[in-house]
Amino acid sequence: MTSMAQLQLMRLVSPSLPVGGFAYSQGLEYAIENGWVNNPQQLKSWISGCLEAGLACLDIPMLAALYQACKAQDFAKFESLNLELIASRETLELELEDVQMGNALRTLLSQLDESFTASLSQESMSWTSMFALAGVHWQVALDELADGYLWTWLENQLAVAGKTLPLGQTACQKLLSELLPLLPPARESGLTLPFDQISGSLPALSLASALHETQYCRLFRS
Repeated sequence: MTSMAQLQLMRLVSPSLPVGGFAYSQGLEYAIENGWVNNPQQLKSWISGCLEAGLACLDIPMLAALYQACKAQDFAKFESLNLELIASRETLELELEDVQMGNALRTLLSQLDESFTASLSQESMSWTSMFALAGVHWQVALDELADGYLWTWLENQLAVAGKTLPLGQTACQKLLSELLPLLPPARESGLTLPFDQISGSLPALSLASALHETQYCRLFRS
């Protein structure tokens, strides 16, 4: 991967990217509020479970399929995969997050360069779909793109915990040190998963996300 592609990947995973990613907790705020997650070790268990049984089984293999379809300029397949991915979100909150972030990235990319999104016809785009499209356009290698995708998700989850558990900055960094080694295996597992084995269901996360919609007091968007 070229140095420019690396810089573009850093841009894509930056917290300053205006897509609203840090406005959501993906159910973690409810899990903390209701005592499911009370300390750093429980948080580590929650995050590692979501990573291994969720992102490695659904998001990363779908990112790979979307990337390959976009690289081949097969936008009919790309949009079909996009619809499948949106349909896989198990709560309204998770679906709205995915589409809001995806559409925000689509708008940003089209304003930077109209050729980014000229071939897209669907109104609703998944965050993962647009992440893949940006990676292809900026010539980011797939494995590096997958690492970036996992990193930005992990960073967001720790940011949520830092505000709601609460968890201090040093404690967050210690937990990050424990979780980072889980990312390469999750990426490798996701990228090598056969397409007909793609799945992903996290009942506790889905329940937390659904209940978060009616949580009395929230810091994060629903």
